[in-house]
Amino acid sequence: MSIFGLHHITLVSKNAQRTVDFYVRVLGLRFIKQTVNFDDPTSYHLYFGDELGRPGTAITFFEWRDAPRGAAGIGGTHHFALTVRDEDGLLKWKRRLTDLGIAVHGPYDRKYFKSLYFDDPDGVHLEIATRGPGFTVDEPAKSLGKTDMMPPQESTTAGRDEHDITHITWPEPVPTITPDMALRDGMHHISAIGKDIARLDGFYQGVLGLELVKRTYNFDDLNSKHWYWGVNGGQPGTLITYFERDPKTTRIARMGTGMTHHFAFAVKDDETQLMWREKLLSAGIPVSEVRDRSYFHSIYLRDPEGHIVEIATLNPGFTVDEPAESLGEALKLPAQYESNRASIEAGLTPLNVPTWSKL
Repeated sequence: MSIFGLHHITLVSKNAQRTVDFYVRVLGLRFIKQTVNFDDPTSYHLYFGDELGRPGTAITFFEWRDAPRGAAGIGGTHHFALTVRDEDGLLKWKRRLTDLGIAVHGPYDRKYFKSLYFDDPDGVHLEIATRGPGFTVDEPAKSLGKTDMMPPQESTTAGRDEHDITHITWPEPVPTITPDMALRDGMHHISAIGKDIARLDGFYQGVLGLELVKRTYNFDDLNSKHWYWGVNGGQPGTLITYFERDPKTTRIARMGTGMTHHFAFAVKDDETQLMWREKLLSAGIPVSEVRDRSYFHSIYLRDPEGHIVEIATLNPGFTVDEPAESLGEALKLPAQYESNRASIEAGLTPLNVPTWSKL
């Protein structure tokens, strides 16, 4: 019944074409699938990822053209991170993004990785993080997550020199994405906001069986606990993290554009998923029936903070309805909506799909 790691994250955007242009032209992800929201076929559901949209690499968006701007808070996601190989690749990303007029913060030393931060056109907070050095840099693998680890003073808001950090970048322009910049290893982690981190540990470790791999504090707010759960010692692509915030001073998350709708964990197959459903129900956790999403099967529940969590199967994958070489080029509809294709297409703005370059 093991969870393999993250499967995908689904966010909300206001303009589908703008989202496609940013994630393909700017970040170099492949546009994997253009389809519609299975629960609302009047709106796009866009998928981005590596060459095949493998689980753990998939970033997806609902287009809600009339939705107001969302707001981060308790029960919502703060940001998600994509993985780059090393610090050179990170600095190249800083130069590329700043040359494109995108405000970038960092690079910051987060002890377990180095990272930088920026926003997409809808205000989604994005991070690019290096693969290492990893969680064993300050405690042995056998005792990960057993002790509160304080951030190094020089890496905290009070200790670092923002003026110097602003000037750290790659020395030359980076007009094209180089292989060492590739983000196709997928997500590094997802960070959310909650009010009771011990209760969250009871869910993510106690119910879902993830490993608590780090108990530390927010490097930018030492009053906020920051815990990490993952698989295989906290490998990038498996991690969910939470900041603990005081509900007296932190608002409840508000859904809207720029916000995460849900995130998903990956399990092997339908049989495993059904076992999870029975386990969750036995634990008194409400969970949906199995839903066929064409490219995987899904069940939905909420974690103790109210965040929507999905458990999705690895298969059948995105090539079930179009060949790998032409992924994302045409609108694909769930079988139940195919008879309404003409009216559905009439309500959607046709997309101009950018050419994707395999590095």
